Amino acid sequence: MAPPLIGVSTYLEPEARWGVWRLPAALLPAGYHQLVQAAGGLAALLPPDSGPHAADAAVARLDGLVVAGGPDVEPLRYGAEPDPRTGPPAWERDAWELALIDAALECGVPLLGICRGMQLLNVARGGTLVQHLDGHAGEPGVFGTHAVTPVAGTRLARALEGPVVVPTYHHQAVRRLGSGLVACAHAEDGTVEAVEMPGASAWTLGVQWHPEAAGTDLRVMRALVKEAARRQERQSGLAGRARHEWQTQR
Repeated sequence: MAPPLIGVSTYLEPEARWGVWRLPAALLPAGYHQLVQAAGGLAALLPPDSGPHAADAAVARLDGLVVAGGPDVEPLRYGAEPDPRTGPPAWERDAWELALIDAALECGVPLLGICRGMQLLNVARGGTLVQHLDGHAGEPGVFGTHAVTPVAGTRLARALEGPVVVPTYHHQAVRRLGSGLVACAHAEDGTVEAVEMPGASAWTLGVQWHPEAAGTDLRVMRALVKEAARRQERQSGLAGRARHEWQTQR
């Protein structure tokens, strides 16, 4: 079979520059699609779409979904007033990625949220966020590092096989866990570093760190691609049985 198709959310910037051009652009740091490819997946970039059923239609064509990192989630999404240190809202991106998350959970597509993507997953499930904490980023534009310890017995623990040192760049984090989510890793200061959804119809994981910046560490993305390949096989089998039944009934 072909490699599983992994969609990765992107975001719109009002102006980007290449060659002689300065134009609006849908952007995604290359580390994301390169990580998908290195883990054995086929990457498809998903620009924001405001159509009422666009997220459902996009996710229905995917074998797996990655919600990428980026700006702070709008606090009103989880019933909070903005802290002065919270970044400006990205309404269109929030709406698009929340719709993608809902669609993936609804139709059983394996889902990985990275940094902001993990925070959005928590908000989508009714959770809340800490709007500011120190010590989880380097200098502006530079990833910091810290140790993360997975919770024994979780899917993440099976994928990582022990504590890891991860690239990190964030100042917000999970406060109250959303419905159905459990914490599956913590930083040394107790910050929730990963969440998963044991009762979901499909593999669902969010990590607060940036595996796309980790170079050769493919474990988290390989876990997603493996689950996406399993879904691909199941869907192919269902389609084959449906064709056989239709042919025998003619």
